[in-house]
Amino acid sequence: MSDLRARAEEWLAQDPDPQTRAELRAILDEGDEQALAARFGTRLEFGTAGLRGELGAGPNRMNRVTVMRAAAGLAACLPPGGRVIIGFDARHGSRRFADDTAAVLSGAGLRPEVFAEPVPTPVLAHFTRSFDDIVAGVMVTASHNPPRDNGYKVYWADGAQIVPPVDAEISAAIDAVGRADELPLGKGWPVHEDTEPYLDAVSSLKLGGDRGISIVYTPMHGVGRDVLLAAFERAGFPAPIVVPEQADPDPDFPTVAFPNPEEPGALDLALRLAEARGADLVIANDPDADRCAVAVPGPDGWRALTGDEVGGLLAEHVLRHTTGGDRLVVTTIVSSSLLRSIAAAHRVRFAESLTGFKWIMRAGSQGSSGGCGRSSPHREPDHRLVFGYEEALGYSVGDDRGVLVNDKDGIGAALAVAALAADAKRDGRTLLDLLDAQARRYGLHATSQLSVRVDDLSLITEAMARLRAAPPRELGGRPVESFDDLAKPSGGLPPTDGLRFRLEGGSRVVIRPSGTEPKLKCYLEVVLPVEEDVAAVRARAAADLDALRADLSAMLS
Repeated sequence: MSDLRARAEEWLAQDPDPQTRAELRAILDEGDEQALAARFGTRLEFGTAGLRGELGAGPNRMNRVTVMRAAAGLAACLPPGGRVIIGFDARHGSRRFADDTAAVLSGAGLRPEVFAEPVPTPVLAHFTRSFDDIVAGVMVTASHNPPRDNGYKVYWADGAQIVPPVDAEISAAIDAVGRADELPLGKGWPVHEDTEPYLDAVSSLKLGGDRGISIVYTPMHGVGRDVLLAAFERAGFPAPIVVPEQADPDPDFPTVAFPNPEEPGALDLALRLAEARGADLVIANDPDADRCAVAVPGPDGWRALTGDEVGGLLAEHVLRHTTGGDRLVVTTIVSSSLLRSIAAAHRVRFAESLTGFKWIMRAGSQGSSGGCGRSSPHREPDHRLVFGYEEALGYSVGDDRGVLVNDKDGIGAALAVAALAADAKRDGRTLLDLLDAQARRYGLHATSQLSVRVDDLSLITEAMARLRAAPPRELGGRPVESFDDLAKPSGGLPPTDGLRFRLEGGSRVVIRPSGTEPKLKCYLEVVLPVEEDVAAVRARAAADLDALRADLSAMLS
């Protein structure tokens, strides 16, 4: 306890924030050992997603000291005098963290610039790659995390999230930073109000000319509304109907239990408004607008499409509106295998990556993001990435220019979905009809997930070790035809803690620990030929997924 108190007192002496100083002083005065251990027993790890965690005092929380130290570590890894663009969302503390970052970078001899108002993450990512003198970008956001969280995401000069070895080098540089109150701080830096480069690019996506579609939209209390509405207007679409209760940025996200459009109930207000207005489509962004959710009316009421369903539809839409054998489409090892079949049918290149858009953006390439103080050597790619997606509602959509954002882009995806739905409506069809058509063409690829939450993280390690030592021979009544330990590099993928089981008939199970929560995540896919009514095959696939889920639940419980 005395060591924790000493660390807390040292922190208190350098913390510039009266709110977190008061919080920590109260904890010390009360002698709350549990609260001290939670804040000072460990620290937030800087990785390929940067930092993300609960707001509060101490190195295991997001606060001004943590952010200033992160900025100083980043500064040590950037070329002197380099230009850095900084964006922030509307969460608690985001604007303050952005200004602290600018002050530290300026004091370190860099040239920071900060957006004047909260912006969507894809705006920051696009801006970072759009100017040759920008060496990095910082986005202060916790995306769709709960209200108590915030985060710090770093982009390299190419506008993509950092990957190894850059993350480890920045982390080591952060460890070498001294006291936050001794860092040199600059004053005054350019302020941006300009989202024009992003709007010009995304509103000019060449993905079809039909615009007759009625849309209900929710920004989920986030920062996507104004940019999305401007992009839709420029692209010639009717203005989406915005859910009024969720229209304005609100860091407390009062109408949802969890501000993630994947979560049960998150779309309820949008679906009710769409039903009342007779809309054709519901589109939702998460709070920083890098994800896009889609729902459509059907015979049994409104239905939210899965990320894999939207990914398959958008992939074919993009490929129908682009040309060239050098086109590349990419998805992750946990997303549906349907994209591989679509790529083969369209005779374009396909690549598979690890989970996360930082890997999707570098799939099919031998390059990296370089390292501290240097960029990767310039090399003309032999492919043109026109589409990438992951099952967690993340998409990057392009045209013959390639993708416009080297990260998830929920606003570009929303435009592409609207164009696709308008094309279908012109022909008297819906997105559900297009899904049935894909199932007839490629077979039905049905996906689902199972998450096993634990209180003791060692249980996850034990479960993964047990499965490696004795892989199952059968899952859900299907023989296991092959087993891949993804910790052992194969097929050009970097090593990761995951297991992949390929089952008879093209079905698949991937198991991996969550990167952000104490749980094991299982990604299930069943592939069935469609030689009869599609609805009957969907029912059979649902039963097969239930059988897989039951076996895995018993195995991992």
